[in-house]
Amino acid sequence: MIRLDREEGLWIATIARPDKANSLTADMLTELCEIAEAAAAGARALILTGEGKVFSAGADLDEARSGLATSPLWERLSGAICDAPILTIAALNGTLAGGAMGMALACDLRIAVAGAKFFYPVMKLGFLPQPSDPKRLAALVGPARAKMILMAGQKVPAEEALAWGLIDRIVEDPLAEARLLAVDALGASAPHVAGIKALV
Repeated sequence: MIRLDREEGLWIATIARPDKANSLTADMLTELCEIAEAAAAGARALILTGEGKVFSAGADLDEARSGLATSPLWERLSGAICDAPILTIAALNGTLAGGAMGMALACDLRIAVAGAKFFYPVMKLGFLPQPSDPKRLAALVGPARAKMILMAGQKVPAEEALAWGLIDRIVEDPLAEARLLAVDALGASAPHVAGIKALV
C-alpha cells in the first residue's frame, strides 16, 4: 500500500506495508511510478518515506520469483524521480535493500536514521541490478564502493554510508528533516526550482 499526502506543493509518498518490511509488489511499484510522474508536474517537492523500522526490503519475495525482480517498473520509477524538475528527498526511516535502493539513488537528497543499513544483494540472488542503479551508485560513492555493495554484498551501516556519500545526513526524524529541507523549494516558483536543479 502507498499513502500519498499533498500539502501546498509538497507531496509525501509513504510505503505502508510494515508487516512485510515494506516490500514492494508490482501494484505498489506502479502506484509509485504514477505518483512520481504526476509530482513532476503538480509538486515542487516530493518526499519518499516508509512506515515502521524498514524503508523497504525491495521486491516482495513471492512476486520477485515470478518476475518482479527484473520488471521494467523499477527503472520507470527511478527514471521518473530522477527526471522530475522538483526537489526529491528520500526520508529513510530504516534499512534500504535490493531494488528499492534505486528510488533512493534517484532522489536529490537522502537522509536516514542512525540504525539504517544499505545493501543490494543482487550477486547472491542471481539478478542483475536495474541498469541505472550502478551508475547512480558509483556517482555517489565511487566505483570501488559500488562494487563493495553490488559485488561483495556488503551491508553498509548509516555512519559508513554517510562517510561514503551514499546518504547526506543522519537524523532522528527523517520525515521532519525532509520537510525542513523542502521549505525553500516550496517557497519558490516551479520554474525556479526546475532551473536550479537543471543547473546542478
